Amino acid sequence: MAGYKLTVPASSKGDVAHTIAKAGLSAIPIVGGPAAELFQLVIQPPLERRRHAWMAYVGEKLKELEANGHDLEKLQNDERFISTVMHASQLALRTHQKEKLTALRNAIVNVAKGQSPDEALQYMFLDIIDSLSELHIQILRLFQSPTPPPNMSMGGLSLVLEHNMPQLRGRRDIYDQFWEDLYSRGLVNTEGLHTTMSGSGLGQKRTTNLGDEFLKFISESE
Repeated sequence: MAGYKLTVPASSKGDVAHTIAKAGLSAIPIVGGPAAELFQLVIQPPLERRRHAWMAYVGEKLKELEANGHDLEKLQNDERFISTVMHASQLALRTHQKEKLTALRNAIVNVAKGQSPDEALQYMFLDIIDSLSELHIQILRLFQSPTPPPNMSMGGLSLVLEHNMPQLRGRRDIYDQFWEDLYSRGLVNTEGLHTTMSGSGLGQKRTTNLGDEFLKFISESE
């Protein structure tokens, strides 16, 4: 993941980027007694590493925004932005997958820039990130602008998928389920991957308007 570092940007008492990056990370409930001791022994050290890495990852991007003229002081009073940071940060602690962490960070940055959908759609998109895997996101990106195998005059979308994602070749049992997940959420416009179509049809965009909005929300904007 380009730019993903474990070193937290040096902070001072007034460092707004560092402060914002910490939002939501203290909301994990704490239990008492032996359960707490077990939690601290087994879970807390790697959890703290995740917190630290996420703070660094988001903080660095916020510093870039500040350097490009964005007023982070205003973001401190933006309730929608703070809620987004809290929501995305809690989701980030539940995953180690780099593409999902990148998606969550990009979502935060796009809200900071004012380049996000309405609030209800935004929260739905954050929950979609949480519920899907990296492979779901990769498949969705692929079919926003699919590239069929060369010289193919006819076939199914499964051939496009297997050509571009060789790790899924012969794994119809897996990718059919992934596709169903995307279709049921309204992110792609074709129900199955195995209907035979022309070569030109294989190269047509399969993401819906909702799918395009979702990918825009989780992608780094200019």
